[in-house]
Amino acid sequence: MDDLRVPKRPVSVEVLLPGAGARRMALYLAGAAVDHEGPERPRDLLEGGLAFIPALDEESGAMTFLHRRGLLAIRVDRALDADEEEVTLPTEHEVEVLLDDGTLLPGLVSYVRPPDRSRLLDVLGEAPAFLRLLQGDQVTYVNTRHVVRVALASR
Repeated sequence: MDDLRVPKRPVSVEVLLPGAGARRMALYLAGAAVDHEGPERPRDLLEGGLAFIPALDEESGAMTFLHRRGLLAIRVDRALDADEEEVTLPTEHEVEVLLDDGTLLPGLVSYVRPPDRSRLLDVLGEAPAFLRLLQGDQVTYVNTRHVVRVALASR
């Protein structure tokens, strides 16, 4: 029966949960993604069809199941977000994202879009379930269900 199991690799992430703050957890990613070349990425799990994502709480050692729609955000090492190289310069906006629990997440929204759909408003309006926010050497996937406001950062 073990020959039918799909090998997975644990990846350490920071999970932001409503009312519980941030917790270190391990997500289990497949060696090959279903809809693109290369290994499965954390965002593939977040944008996938499963309502619950299995995770290991690194502090308690307990197996847990995260309801995808209930998550505030997941923060990962930027290396885990590696994408195909873009041949076009991205549009970037420094923003502050306010979540419904009061959490404020500063970061950079970076994207490549056709010129007629390249406004930040277009990106936010058509965003997948999780908005990709660059924060230094990390990427935070913010659940758009919990976003109250996205403000351009004052410089």
